[in-house]
Amino acid sequence: MKKFNLLDMLEHIDPSRLSYQEWLECGMALKAEGYTASDWDQWSQKDGERYRAGECWNKWDTFQDSGVTGATITQYAKEQGWRPRSERYDGGALDWDSTISQESLVVVDQGWVEEKEVHEPTTWKPHEQMINYLNALFDSTDYVGYVTDTYSYEDKKSPTKGVYSKTAGQLIQEITKYKEDLGFAIGDYDETVGAWVRFNPLDGQGVKNDNVTDFRYALVESDTTDISRQNALLRELELPIAMLVHSGGKSLHAIVRVEANSIQQYKERVDYLYEVCMKNGLEIDRQNRNPSRLSRLPGVTRNGNKQFIVDQNIGKKTWNEWQEWIESINDDLPDPDNLADRWENMPDKAPELIHGVLRKGHKMLLSGASKAGKSFALIELSIALAEGKEWIGWPCEQGKILYVNMELDEASAFHRFKDVYEALGYAPNNLKNIDIWNLRGKTAPMDKLAPKLIRRAEKQNYVAVIIDPIYKVLTGDENSAEDMAHFTNQFDKIASELKSAVIYCHHHSKGTQGGKKSMDRSSGSGVFARDPDAILDLVELEITEGLMRQQQDEAVCKVYEKWFLEKNFNYFDEYIGRDDLLSVTSLLDHSKRALKDYQQEIAIETLQAAEDVKRRTAWRIEGTLREFPKFDARNMWFEFPVHKLDDSGLLKKANPEGDAPPWQKGSKTNADKKKSRKEERLEALEEGFSSVAKDGKATVEDVSEALGKADRTVRNYVKEHSDFDIQDGYIVGKQS
Repeated sequence: MKKFNLLDMLEHIDPSRLSYQEWLECGMALKAEGYTASDWDQWSQKDGERYRAGECWNKWDTFQDSGVTGATITQYAKEQGWRPRSERYDGGALDWDSTISQESLVVVDQGWVEEKEVHEPTTWKPHEQMINYLNALFDSTDYVGYVTDTYSYEDKKSPTKGVYSKTAGQLIQEITKYKEDLGFAIGDYDETVGAWVRFNPLDGQGVKNDNVTDFRYALVESDTTDISRQNALLRELELPIAMLVHSGGKSLHAIVRVEANSIQQYKERVDYLYEVCMKNGLEIDRQNRNPSRLSRLPGVTRNGNKQFIVDQNIGKKTWNEWQEWIESINDDLPDPDNLADRWENMPDKAPELIHGVLRKGHKMLLSGASKAGKSFALIELSIALAEGKEWIGWPCEQGKILYVNMELDEASAFHRFKDVYEALGYAPNNLKNIDIWNLRGKTAPMDKLAPKLIRRAEKQNYVAVIIDPIYKVLTGDENSAEDMAHFTNQFDKIASELKSAVIYCHHHSKGTQGGKKSMDRSSGSGVFARDPDAILDLVELEITEGLMRQQQDEAVCKVYEKWFLEKNFNYFDEYIGRDDLLSVTSLLDHSKRALKDYQQEIAIETLQAAEDVKRRTAWRIEGTLREFPKFDARNMWFEFPVHKLDDSGLLKKANPEGDAPPWQKGSKTNADKKKSRKEERLEALEEGFSSVAKDGKATVEDVSEALGKADRTVRNYVKEHSDFDIQDGYIVGKQS
């Protein structure tokens, strides 16, 4: 389970909106999770009305085994509007309440904002300021909360609860009556600190959130942005501001119409409002989320400065009009097309890149088990695209590709390309069509890598970007649909920006794969099965002893045939028939008669050919395609370093591993099963070591983490494996 930084979480919690017990529980949670009393005290100071210096330290020492954990703080943050990334739209999976454009919301070009000065009124009529404010925000029967009294604590003056039992109508009458001496109307205030007012109507019984009767307005205030810039940004954002007041200090108070019908909707709208402000350069005070919050009352002075109305009824007229405007500016989605308009004028499909499998600008996943040669298959594909050749039997269009290498060191990557070229027998006529971006040891998470890749590739006209392997850049939990949707969306960005195909490989989940569909074999979330336009999957085939002998015989026969063609073609042409070419015994007899001087060399080469066959592995490639009809599974051999299609048809009857016919299932002996489990352990060690090793070695701890196993278990794996050893805490390959 992911843990969040609780101090970051507290930034999303307004302590003034918590009950006393909830505030205590936040302190208990902080102590239980290893934070300090100072952390609790610093956050608590945001509640100016209830904060008491020294109280946090006094309470801290009483918290013993409370049972309250950090989850409590997470819950309070959620109740005040915070959501983890997986519950917001940031390129991840959407839920029904997600807002599509939430990831942008930027409407102001910071470089073009012209600051707008704010000037005090030349004619000062305090009673008119107050009456104007009350008439603009309240109905005559609304109860209004205001504060003129303060209390002092450690040289700091703070507002009391104030008065909350007068209606706006009563206040206006008294202010009008006593306009020459407003102290008779609202009470005498301390001119060093000014006076306050609550901008939402109350029930006349108190000043808490529960006493708010109508969630009309929210407060937007910034103490860090220059006032002239605040004034400009508030207007640029077209906020539906009912009243804009100068605080007499270093901020403007914008009373913004939110027109919520419940406290929950109020929270959601205020969070949205604050998000827009923050993303457009207005650093606002987040503790003002409270609907019963105090704002500055115009018509009084504060430390020699006037608290006055700057403007009113500016920006959009209503919340809905403003939100629609924000959404429309950020809506870069295309308009719907009517099918009737397109019926006789259909757009052209993207051209095929791998014929019958993948189009240019689309995405393809190659998945497979360990030792399937996935990286070699992608290099083979790179070469096929560069040279305009076939790849595993599929014709490829020629073009320039970018191969993003994240696993091999630079020298090994270049040598591997050369080895594959030579094994395929292709002339390197179009090497300029292959760019290799070597990122081993320099990789970043995919959401950070994608823009860098796009920037480097945007003018290269690549037909394909091949990323090998993706586990090096995987962000988030591969079993989380939200995390993986965010991850795979980076491939969409690359494909759409570069107009090139994106091809990547991923490993199988644990266990046998024979009984699964090709789209279900990749490890992790089902997003991997739904996201690509094409999924090609490699599953290993079980080779019977009979099939192995047949392959060895065929290889030996080819050796004899080669020797006859080179050393005694006349004999070959006259005496060796088609049936002879399929019989090792027959060709041996012929060679003793017609190639008697080469018996020793032939024997060595046939033995080598038979050994080479033993090192072959058999694979079946299946697919799930979005744009093309399903193709028949293709069988092939992996003969290091390339895959070769099985033209003989021998592998058609072979079964994928773990998918033996019913009469064979359960027939393995205990020794066979034990051997199989051992092989799984050894393969796991090899794959784990390969994923984290640097310069031919890896710490036991790193391999343990990669495998999800205990250190002791990994050490036992190493003891079982003949190719590995432990030296000075590092797992290293034994020297041959």
